[in-house]
Amino acid sequence: MPEILKAIRVTLVLWVITALIYPFLTIGFAQNVFPYQANGSLIKNGAGTVVGSALIGQSFTSTKYFWGRPSAIKYSEDKAVQSTGISAGSNFAPSNPDLIKRVTATKTALKNGKVRPTADLIYSSGSGLDPHISVEAAYAQAPRISQIRSVFVPKLRSLIDKNTEDRFLWIFGEPSVNVLKLNLALDNLSATDKSEK
Repeated sequence: MPEILKAIRVTLVLWVITALIYPFLTIGFAQNVFPYQANGSLIKNGAGTVVGSALIGQSFTSTKYFWGRPSAIKYSEDKAVQSTGISAGSNFAPSNPDLIKRVTATKTALKNGKVRPTADLIYSSGSGLDPHISVEAAYAQAPRISQIRSVFVPKLRSLIDKNTEDRFLWIFGEPSVNVLKLNLALDNLSATDKSEK
């Protein structure tokens, strides 16, 4: 009986530590030190309305916006899929006819939109939710947007540079551009900004 009581006490103490104290300390620390990240890295527009997360890509199809990476799950178009919260790549092998067909169609769409195809504009990411594109992919889209929005290409390249994020911890990955943030900055260009060379 003493051993059983001791086991119950140990279990209760461990439960209080791991199920109550530790989670609340972690939440409190995150909310005070990293509130932006702890609350989903939400992005707001100029009116203060949440328009997305810096961690989740969105599907921009309009020619007046920068396009992101293709997604195997079509998270912004299919509400039934979006509501499941899944994230995944297509898992197609390089020789899969469906993948070849999709890549060919994407390359054709980019060329029709007068965008030089880059790897990240053709191939989806492993998660299917990548919100970033390479700086090269953003630059490749600048001439198209310049023509549609009547904004000089150098101004667009400057906007891309301002919205370029450095390597993680200055070591990992490559500089990249968050497509949602870039498109919000694009919408916020004033008439003066647009005419500026």
